[in-house]
Amino acid sequence: MKQSIKQKNEGLDLIEIAPNAKPPVCKIMDMGKYKYDAQKKANKAKKKQKKIELKEIKLRPVTEVHDYSFKIKNAQKFLAKGDKVKFTIRFKGRELQHSNLGNELMDKIKADMETIGRVELQPKFDGKQMIMVIQPL
Repeated sequence: MKQSIKQKNEGLDLIEIAPNAKPPVCKIMDMGKYKYDAQKKANKAKKKQKKIELKEIKLRPVTEVHDYSFKIKNAQKFLAKGDKVKFTIRFKGRELQHSNLGNELMDKIKADMETIGRVELQPKFDGKQMIMVIQPL
């Protein structure tokens, strides 16, 4: 009897932990503090979480060597940071008839990226563009 009066004075709550157990399990604790600690723990776990982004690099089948090397260098930076890279080759007009140029460019990209990443989504046509996704190793 004395203990229950003491608990009321301290502001503690009777919390049912396992209602389906025989007999039901209850715990005497401060519910506000429990919720606060649980939220702090969740925020700390969320802060440590690494969010992977998808960076997109757009090319054309007739992209020049300097532009290509610049974009590949950026893609390597993205992969080093842990982000995925989506390569998109856009075809305009009659370029669609020369899809082999896009395939050759995708093969060249695969060869340049094999040391730092691996292909997650193989090159495929999606309307007037060709798409490939590379993820870090």
